[in-house]
Amino acid sequence: MNTENASTAPSNCLAGPLSGLKVIELGQLIAGPFAAKTLSDFGADVVKIEPPEGGDPLRQWRLIKDGTSVWWQVQSRNKRSVGLDLKAPEAQDVVRRLATEADVLIENFRPGAMEGWGLGPDVLMALNPRLIMLRISGYGQSGPYRDRPGFGVVAEAMSGLRHLTGEPGRVPVRVGVSIGDTLASLHGVVGILMALHHRHRSGLGQVIDVALYEAVFNCMESLLPEYSAFGAVRGPAGSALPGIAPTNAYRCGDGSYALVAGNGDSIFKRLMNCIGRPDLADDPGLAKNAGRVQRVEEIDAAIGAWTAGRTVDEVLAALAQAQVPSGKIYTVADIAADPHYAARGMLDSIKMTDGSALAVPGFVPKLSLTPGGHRRNAPDLGQDTDAVLREVGLTSEQIIALRERGIVA
Repeated sequence: MNTENASTAPSNCLAGPLSGLKVIELGQLIAGPFAAKTLSDFGADVVKIEPPEGGDPLRQWRLIKDGTSVWWQVQSRNKRSVGLDLKAPEAQDVVRRLATEADVLIENFRPGAMEGWGLGPDVLMALNPRLIMLRISGYGQSGPYRDRPGFGVVAEAMSGLRHLTGEPGRVPVRVGVSIGDTLASLHGVVGILMALHHRHRSGLGQVIDVALYEAVFNCMESLLPEYSAFGAVRGPAGSALPGIAPTNAYRCGDGSYALVAGNGDSIFKRLMNCIGRPDLADDPGLAKNAGRVQRVEEIDAAIGAWTAGRTVDEVLAALAQAQVPSGKIYTVADIAADPHYAARGMLDSIKMTDGSALAVPGFVPKLSLTPGGHRRNAPDLGQDTDAVLREVGLTSEQIIALRERGIVA
């Protein structure tokens, strides 16, 4: 953890508000593991089950350092790793033993896979009625599409999000990160916390069914009611936000872009006065959003003419003085050098096994009494296998026998 932040953090920071919560993570790649990562950031004991051969494929995704993806250091921090072949009956028995004592189990396999291994809710919740199972899949555990393979990118398309991205008349573009998986993960975490609250009252666990496409669709704002009421099919609009004006990206004299959100009524007046257009600031036809939407091209042209004669820093300084929400488009280099990121503890640093430092994102959300914290680096494959298997009653001899057969790593 960043030592500057650690020095002022409460003494129970490393314990976390979820200390004592036992979580089994059976998923891989992004959706399930991100949900478990969020819980582990705040103190949950997450036991990650990985295939003995190679482990979670995320270990080898994108840029590699010392044989492992640096993404892995974020996605699996604070977790324990157990190498276990879930296709083997002995491994399935281990999972059932773990589930007997667990609070939460997270999986993101295709529907039916867990049942095929004898690890469905009917089996696990009979062993432990308090167990909460988070199941993340492309299309959910029911419905005509349940058996289709579904990745986040497909969910983004089915939800309507991909139709809105990019420029009108051009190929729709994707968000540059796996936003569908992450949104599903966060919905899953919310579901877990609600289920824990219900269990506190009832003593009973439950199944949380999160579909990737539904998680994205839940964030699509007025898309469906606008279609229902007006037959309106919203389409891509580039950097603008249709129906809200002015809000756009404006090219500055140095080639950079300033993002300006002047869509509040009083903000719009300040913005127009700032750019030297008091005529537009005082125009009664532009006093409300509906009027501004009708004349958005005129407004955008006025703002664009003003920004074109100034650097992005000059534009942002003037808009900050006028209290108009604005900002520049950050690269990761901008993020790494930004004092606000640093002051908020969002530029954390860990020490790798070779002694080098690696910058990683900090912890979100910020809790005043029990913030998230970095307790241990992401594990090597099977780093905790022996310890976890002993916790569920296996002897050293049994573990050795399973390892010799390739069932554990």
